[in-house]
Parts: sequence; structure tokens; C-alpha cells
Amino acid sequence: AVAVPSFHALPLPCESSSPGPTGAQAAEFGHLPDNITVLEGESVVLRCKIDEEVTHKAWLNRSNILFTGTDKWSLDSRVSLVNNNNSDFSIKIERVMVADEGPYTCSFQAKNQPRTAHVYLIVQVPARIVNISQDKSVNEGDDVNFFCLAVGRPEPTVTWKDFKYGLMSEGEFLEITEIKRHQAEEFECITNNGVAPPDTRRVKVTVNYPPVITEVKNMPAQLGKTAILRCEAMAVPTASFEWYRDDRRPVESDNTLKIKNEKTRSLLLFTNVTEKHFGNYTCFASNRLGASNASMLLFRPGAVYGGVASLNGRLSGVGLWFCLSISVLMKV
Repeated sequence: AVAVPSFHALPLPCESSSPGPTGAQAAEFGHLPDNITVLEGESVVLRCKIDEEVTHKAWLNRSNILFTGTDKWSLDSRVSLVNNNNSDFSIKIERVMVADEGPYTCSFQAKNQPRTAHVYLIVQVPARIVNISQDKSVNEGDDVNFFCLAVGRPEPTVTWKDFKYGLMSEGEFLEITEIKRHQAEEFECITNNGVAPPDTRRVKVTVNYPPVITEVKNMPAQLGKTAILRCEAMAVPTASFEWYRDDRRPVESDNTLKIKNEKTRSLLLFTNVTEKHFGNYTCFASNRLGASNASMLLFRPGAVYGGVASLNGRLSGVGLWFCLSISVLMKV
């Protein structure tokens, strides 16, 4: 895209000079300089309209001469002369850079006095994220800090968005105090300055916590039939599972019993229940942050047991154990 502004000259008092051509039309002169806005990387044409005959003309950037008539003084290959006639004296700047921002002056000699036209070039840069935190893995209860740094002209705003709850936070820094497991999610950094569509990036936080067994259930089983004991545990990282019998012997798979471990649960699959299978089983779920266990019964319907289904957990770092017991009453 090429921006093509036009503007008229402003009179500038000066010392007298040699007479210019006669019969020239009067020029219209504005009272305030024009501002021209262009995006970085685009091209812009600065057009100076002349309404009278002139003897000399020049383009300047601040105090630097760019062109005098058709003679180029600028060493910048991006600057070129577009028009040089009795009514239009224009230059073009290609691939505009931030350094090009500033005042430009079209100056020409007419009717025994110099005239000038002023324009201020404003270069805008779309908002862009230049640095952002990496994804993080933390333990539950830790404090978490994210940063998102952005640049642009004008100065961009930075906003953090919480995807799970739709909450917004202004500023480059996002702080979460004593993070909880339900806050494990993606957060989006959004930067915008109105020049172009917003720039966005996402970061993810993983919250680690020790296993919590969520299901404890005694299971009736018929001799010669199939049965299943389930142990489900929520944990990050994913828990590993082990099964034990009443006397703390590890349970191992055989032709009548199989252990099936999945992502969040472990199953004891009895393919042919026998007398030896009845009794108490303990599921042990663990990861590097801690462990918990649950006990449950595989029993024959109609039998009376004084056993319980129970959950036991350990809090990481303090060695504190707790036990939740659920009494089960079986009818004969």
C-alpha cells in the first residue's frame, strides 16, 4: 500500500531575492502542518502541490536535503523523486522504517520569496509479542509467575486471558498465588495497539499433586463367575498402581486373575472366582509427590463380614497419614 498525502505551502518570511516569473496563480496556504500516518514496511508519497511558477525547489528531512529539483542529495536508495513539474513536486519513501518518522519540508522559491510546506510523518508498528514465559510445571501450592513482553507504535496494551473461567488480567505480568489443581490450564497473552489485529500467544501450566483415590467399593462375587475390583485415582503425574492381599502379599496375575492398569485406574479382573479369591484387597496408588491406598472386599453374597472399605492417604512433605473408613453392613 502507498499513502499519497498532499499539502500546500506555508509562507516563510525571508530576505528578498531575485524576481520570479510573472503571471503566476496565487497559492493556497494552510495554517497548521499536516500529519501523515503510515505502517512500517509500507511506502508513502509526500506530494507538494505548487500553484505558481517557481525558480527553485527542494525537499528536506529535518535539516537534511533530500532533493533540490531533480538533483538527489540523499544517499538512501529508498527515497526517489516521483513528480517534478509546475504543479507537483513529490517524493516517495519505500519500505518505511521507524527512523523515517519526523518532519519533512517542501521548500520552493516563488514571487521573490521562499515558500515552505510542512508535513510530519508518523510511522506505526503493529503490536507484537517479543518474549513470553515458557510452559510451566509446578506443585500444588506453589506461586506461579508469567510474563509477556510486547512492542509496537503506539505503545501496545497487554492482557492475560484465563480460558477456563474467562477472567482477564491487565499488564505484562500474571501472578497466581498458591496455585490449585483446578487452575491447571492454558493462559493467553493478548497485545494490541489498534494498528493491526491483536497478536496472541499461549502458555500452559501443569499442576502436580499426589494421588487421590476417588472410589472405594466392596464387590460381591459368585463362585465360578467373573468379578471386578476397581481402583480409580486422580494424580499428576499419573499414578502407578499396585495391589496387595490381606497379608500384604503383592497380587500377581495368573490364569484366573488379571491386573489391568489404565491411565487413571487399575482393575482386578477375576475370570473364574474361587474360594481363595475372597478376602480383602488393597490398592496402592503413588507418584513422586506421595501415595494413597484403598482397601475393599471381594465377598460371597450372603456371607457376613466384619471388614470395611477404606481409603488411606499421605500428604507429601509432611508424612501425615489420614484414614477414611466406611462401615459396611451385610445381611445374611
